[in-house]
Amino acid sequence: MFKRILVPTDGSEISAKALNTAIGLARVHGAKLFALSVKEPFPYSAVSEMQPTPPQEFFDAQERIAGARVKLALDQATEAGVSCEGFTVEALHAWEAIIEYAGSNQCDLVVMASHGRRGVQALLLGSETQKVLTHCTIPVLVVR
Repeated sequence: MFKRILVPTDGSEISAKALNTAIGLARVHGAKLFALSVKEPFPYSAVSEMQPTPPQEFFDAQERIAGARVKLALDQATEAGVSCEGFTVEALHAWEAIIEYAGSNQCDLVVMASHGRRGVQALLLGSETQKVLTHCTIPVLVVR
């Protein structure tokens, strides 16, 4: 049924549960897995002296962190015998990057985590998962 499954990862414990679910689904369906980690853009300031970290140092750290998340996904998928590709992408809004990546790679399912925040906390923090659910045109499986 599913042939190309996208699993975004942010390195959290709940994201690891989503990865395990995606690997299991990929194995059952004989699907290819795509692991994605979204990097934050550099927080440019009008006053360059106020920036606590030089831009290149920030970019290197973001790539190192995102790369480690993707490598973990690749290693787990390989260990489970599932074909997997890993990617990192920089985006202001992770939900937009997830939807764009899913579309450009012909993914037919997104498996992602939800932290399960409710009420004012969910309203204030927002939810990348909720935004993907709202705007995505392909099925989204939410793991809690």
